[in-house]
Amino acid sequence: MNTITAAITAVGGYVPDFVLSNKVLETMVDTNDEWITTRTGIKERRILKDADKGTSYLAIKAAQDLIAKANIDPLEIDMVIMATATPDMLVASTGVFVATEIGAVNAFAYDLQAACSSFLYGMSTAAAYVQSGRYKKVLLIGADKMSSIVDYTDRATCIIFGDGAGAVLFEPNYEGLGLQDEYLRSDGVGRDFLKIPAGGSLIPASEDTVKNRQHNIMQDGKTVFKYAVTNMADASELILQRNNLTNQDVDWLVPHQANKRIIDATAGRLELEESKVLVNIERYGNTTSGTLPLVLYDFEKQLKKGDNIILAAFGGGFTWGSIYLKWAYDKK
Repeated sequence: MNTITAAITAVGGYVPDFVLSNKVLETMVDTNDEWITTRTGIKERRILKDADKGTSYLAIKAAQDLIAKANIDPLEIDMVIMATATPDMLVASTGVFVATEIGAVNAFAYDLQAACSSFLYGMSTAAAYVQSGRYKKVLLIGADKMSSIVDYTDRATCIIFGDGAGAVLFEPNYEGLGLQDEYLRSDGVGRDFLKIPAGGSLIPASEDTVKNRQHNIMQDGKTVFKYAVTNMADASELILQRNNLTNQDVDWLVPHQANKRIIDATAGRLELEESKVLVNIERYGNTTSGTLPLVLYDFEKQLKKGDNIILAAFGGGFTWGSIYLKWAYDKK
């Protein structure tokens, strides 16, 4: 029996129509386009304006895009993994609702939360299910409605985040393509540096928590930046060393789109030329769980069968890691 590897065989994506540009943000908080662009690389971000639509809407649209483009029968999907930091609601799984809405009624589904590393962790999980031989089609969705937790009076965070979703389908591969190796890590030292303080079991929602804006995302930017630069670069460098890869062997770096300076630092550590680094942060900002699949979605036509791809992410908690993937198909 041939060894089973887990490969991405289809990609889908979705971003809302409404564009929140740096110029518009200048009218909302004390900031300016030059400052934002210089420090983050972001020019605009997409926002889901509909008050009655949550993360599930973004996820459903991305999944439907994948299903339509790849001509997939939703009834054949075995499971759905919903990578998100902004579920529609607590307790009731967003992934379960998404699976039902897209017609994947034969699948089991659940949510996976590791902040901005959620999709990367989800790749490891989806691949393991496929490699077990028990599951043939695993749909992994990364989606976040970050505008639902952003305080638009806080200029340190409101400039960073946007809304969006991406989806990939993992299937068995017998050519040695797909996920090759992973290096995933976490450290609870980061618990207080990037968080939403209230709304969980530690600090339940109350009138005071709402007044104090404790349901919005808060971060210690300098500390998060320092850890992100170091750990994303370290993980990516280690994955190359462990697989005897040089910078010449790497076809593409797919980094989490949190900050252009973090992306540049990771690429610099790997000594990769700029043309190998896939970046769309200028158009979407940080969509958290959506960044990695949206990069694959935007650049799918450039990816060729057999390409060596390094994916890397860093998120709150702290969570981080890197994955080495061999691309499995040419876009027709």
